[in-house]
Amino acid sequence: MTGRRVRVAVLAGGRSSEHDISVASARSVLGALDPERYETVAVAISRDGRWELEPGRTGHVPGPGPGTGPAETLPVPAGAGTLETLAAVDVVLPILHGPFGEDGTVQGLLELAGIPYVGAGVAASALAMDKDLFKKVMRDSGIPVARHHAIRLGDEVANPLGYPVFVKPARLGSSVGISKVADESGLAAAVELAFRHDEKVLVEEFVRGMEVEVGVLGNRVPPPVASLPGRIDTLGHDWYDYASKYDEGGMELVIPPELPQETIELLQRRAVEAFVASECEGLARVDFFVRDADGEVVLNELNTMPGFTATSVWAKLFDASGISYAEALDRLIELALERHERRSRLEY
Repeated sequence: MTGRRVRVAVLAGGRSSEHDISVASARSVLGALDPERYETVAVAISRDGRWELEPGRTGHVPGPGPGTGPAETLPVPAGAGTLETLAAVDVVLPILHGPFGEDGTVQGLLELAGIPYVGAGVAASALAMDKDLFKKVMRDSGIPVARHHAIRLGDEVANPLGYPVFVKPARLGSSVGISKVADESGLAAAVELAFRHDEKVLVEEFVRGMEVEVGVLGNRVPPPVASLPGRIDTLGHDWYDYASKYDEGGMELVIPPELPQETIELLQRRAVEAFVASECEGLARVDFFVRDADGEVVLNELNTMPGFTATSVWAKLFDASGISYAEALDRLIELALERHERRSRLEY
């Protein structure tokens, strides 16, 4: 690719409830990619699954208009040239959050098409999206996680963990469908709400402690690096809900947190261990609690495509660690191309 710009496609939007967050992330990415180094194209995916192509560097992510026929849930050409465009790019940035994008579905499509892409692969994406399975893998890897109980369709609604607890969809993000339940009287309604979003629901123990997040960047070799940790201050919110995450002034990020140096190093080490154990590559944000009672570091979850604006937690963590947003994007594209080249040498 010497002598020409790298051709980058940015996928944005998607069918999940995190559609608008994805669009904001993609706009930020398009605005930060150096036009002297990158030739970009935006591909928007609407809430009903339609794909629409917009070439150029406007930083605008289009939204497909209303259609009269069935939604196109795969990037078929249909006269717009979407598939041909994706096949012609050097790398794809799937800036998609939640189901139908962050869960391995789009990653599988890109794998089948042989197109390099940023971020975790199919298995790691699917694993991290399913908080039930992810916690089991972490426990088996010796990484402490909060206790949980899974409820599937047809199961009895039960809570063996005591109160308070959090009830959440097993495979969703951005605190959508989550309830904090104080006693048994609120359990059934919370489970019903979570089942509106997923067919598996988690009842998760309440960990009283400091909420801390760590960014990770890298592939398997050389080892990935962790950012400085950041403490989440929800500024009066009872917990880190959707409003505190996305409303103006809803939270404050304190980097580094007021913790002993050995705890900061433990957070960074466990973030990388979780990243490796789940076979992630590219990037992730790993969320922890530091328990008030004993200072124990308890892993909460791992996000393979966290909110990705220049002012998102992941970007702020790495900026404070000496890697700017634009530099991080450059590195992520390099990592995607490196992985694709490495894997192309495998014999099947």
